[in-house]
Amino acid sequence: MLQIDLWKRVLIWLVCVTGLLLALPNGFYTRVEQSNDAAAEILTMGDTPERQALVEQWPSYLPSGLVNLGLDLRGGAHLLAEVKVEDVYAARMDALWPEVRTALAQERKTIGTFSPLPRAGEQIRLRLKSRPEAMPEAMEIIRGLANPITSLSGAGASDITVTGEGDIITIELSEAEKLASNDRTVRQSLEIIRRRIDEVGTREPTIQRQGADRILIQVPGIGSASELKAIIGTTAQLTFSPVVGRASDPDAPAGVGNKVIPSVDEPGAFYTIEAAPVVTGEELVDAQPSFDQNGRPAVNFRFNTSGARKFGDYTADNIGSPFAIVLDDEVISAPVIQSHIPGGSGIITGNFSIEESTKLAILLRAGALPAGLEFLEERTIGPELGQDSIDAGKIATIVAFVAVLVFMALSYGLFGLFANVALILNVALIFGFLSLIGATLTLPGIAGIVLTVGMAVDANVLIFERIREEIKSGRGPARAIDEGYSKALSAILDANITTFITAVILFAMGSGPVRGFAITLGLGILTSVFTAIFVTRLMIVMWFERRRPKKIEV
Repeated sequence: MLQIDLWKRVLIWLVCVTGLLLALPNGFYTRVEQSNDAAAEILTMGDTPERQALVEQWPSYLPSGLVNLGLDLRGGAHLLAEVKVEDVYAARMDALWPEVRTALAQERKTIGTFSPLPRAGEQIRLRLKSRPEAMPEAMEIIRGLANPITSLSGAGASDITVTGEGDIITIELSEAEKLASNDRTVRQSLEIIRRRIDEVGTREPTIQRQGADRILIQVPGIGSASELKAIIGTTAQLTFSPVVGRASDPDAPAGVGNKVIPSVDEPGAFYTIEAAPVVTGEELVDAQPSFDQNGRPAVNFRFNTSGARKFGDYTADNIGSPFAIVLDDEVISAPVIQSHIPGGSGIITGNFSIEESTKLAILLRAGALPAGLEFLEERTIGPELGQDSIDAGKIATIVAFVAVLVFMALSYGLFGLFANVALILNVALIFGFLSLIGATLTLPGIAGIVLTVGMAVDANVLIFERIREEIKSGRGPARAIDEGYSKALSAILDANITTFITAVILFAMGSGPVRGFAITLGLGILTSVFTAIFVTRLMIVMWFERRRPKKIEV
């Protein structure tokens, strides 16, 4: 009757011990966190005695996973950014112009001579000088450069529109392409922001799209909103561009297809460069901080196959000519090409500090933001507010926990004490599994744990009341316990399955704190069913086997 196989007993206690071990680091949160952070810094920045001392704060043979604290508990920064999608239109036109110029130049016999006109917004405008009557042929040549739009909303449309009036041809992005471009730009910005924040090593950030062109960014544990903006706000657009000449005035005429930008290393100096770069940061596959031959901080870089080929071809054809390494419309360096540079790798030098070269490498590795960001809302949530939330959650949990323990002990005596032990194990298992999956605990998540405590006790109450009824009907102790568990099982499963379905729906449909509540509630249901049906039963069976009582008081 009251028989539990040995392998089942071993498995039940093994699950409990594993949960306790996984939850253990959360009891020494600060110490374990410092040890984990120091270990991560050793991997990326090298070993030092101070970092090694921090690592040794926590034994390596023990689990070191922690429950991540959300923004409302740990403090941190909150930003709402709007992606300036219009920035991409002009860049697309800059990239298109060399193709237009080459295509028309190859048909000069048909269309005659042409010249570009000053840019008007996000348009390319050019004039047919010698043969205005060749307008249809020229427009057809340019339309041949168009590409189909791959998005569902723009299926069948092309990415550019070409119009002509008199002797002037105007080229611009089509409306369907603008919509598709906007979506691509926001998605790319979202991914790049995520990679940049992950590179810094922050814990469990929330980065999600809001509306058509906005991104919500919440990062727990970071010092301030300004610090977060410094990480994600830099566009880090790296290009390698041909140098047309030098200038001493930023307003000096640059010529069509060129632009004048300042030099970082030479205050007061400006370079005229071609707007269309040879290679861009999008073709960069790696960037690491290093030192140049003189021991000064620098950044090593490496291109992908396409970028390496273009970079190698350009250096082979332009030996003796200067080229500019441009970061965010500033010339970092403008060396003269001394020889062919095959392989697609090189080094960026400048007046960097070690910290600046490390930060530049991170930004380049994460990629360039395709468009600028305008921060519409920014908040710094201080650790004091987070600590208040933690304290409030602790008080609520402790009050609920103690009240339940006292109630169970007074109502069910020894069996109530067994239920209390299982309840403590239940909470430990919740924190153990949260640590294992690296979940984020928020204030609603704490509410989910408090609710789980009540539900765990509810299962035990159902079982103990059934045992009481069986005893009153004349059953013996062993039979009463066995019948109590078997007859209460269906009611326990029904109640917990319906609640678990609710938790799944909340997780699937909700976001942020709602998901945090759903995770802790769902895990709590699983652990409470396990402790109520298996752990308390095992403790009661082990007690019964030792004492063999003639009657029991429940």
